[in-house]
Amino acid sequence: MNPDSIRSRSDVMQERSDYKNWVPKSMALGLAGGTLAAFVLFLLLGATDIILKGTPRLICAILFGAGTLVLLFYTCWMAALHRTFDYNGKRKLAKTIIDGTAGYVKLPEGGTGLDVGCGSGALTIAAAKRNPKAEMVGCDIWSGAYKAVFSKRRCENNAKAEGVTNVRFTEGNAIRLPFPDESFDAVTSNYVYHNIAGHDKRQLLLETLRVLKKGGSFAIHDLMSQARYGDMNAFVKALKAQGYEDVRLINTADGTFMGKKEAKWLGLAGSALLVGKK
Repeated sequence: MNPDSIRSRSDVMQERSDYKNWVPKSMALGLAGGTLAAFVLFLLLGATDIILKGTPRLICAILFGAGTLVLLFYTCWMAALHRTFDYNGKRKLAKTIIDGTAGYVKLPEGGTGLDVGCGSGALTIAAAKRNPKAEMVGCDIWSGAYKAVFSKRRCENNAKAEGVTNVRFTEGNAIRLPFPDESFDAVTSNYVYHNIAGHDKRQLLLETLRVLKKGGSFAIHDLMSQARYGDMNAFVKALKAQGYEDVRLINTADGTFMGKKEAKWLGLAGSALLVGKK
């Protein structure tokens, strides 16, 4: 085989974008390991009388047997989620959601948009592609459970692989964004705020809208259930009373991005897009 062709193929592989999976394979593997450990303990302590006998053995059999079944269920569920969200898989739900949300990001020529909690840069880059005469900024803290998966460098590498140059990435926390009031012509986000524990979700929305210019548009996608966000219809009315225009709450689990049943088993029930203009 020609060595040049080998190098060429290697370069293509290195330049391929990798947005990673919202459900890392390590989660499923960790659960699989727990399932195996529980099953081994079930065999050692519950299923045989080598170590324990009588009532103690029966109790262990029940506990570790039930534990094995529960862990097996969650292992299979996580594996199914991983396949569903895989960008290179058959369903490609993550890509469907990203592209769908990016479709609502409208920027004027020379304008600048912000993607809050950009992760691996997928939404930032998708929005930049749709607005080639504007710039998109992606911000994230890139920490916590996803630190090993998402990073600023990964965002930049993905933008380079996609050939997108009208993007930049910076560190920024959604709780208090490091930008002045009315800095951006559009703001967007995807499945971020519900992950921020201990903070009022509607207050997080207002913090994002703080950096939006007058006349700018917003498209924020999240799990906006009553339990997490409270009465979002009341929030929409409040925004309109403050002068925001064309404010709508779009249910994305009614076939828009996914069906109701699929959203439920994926744990995405309550998915909605908050869109409008300041």
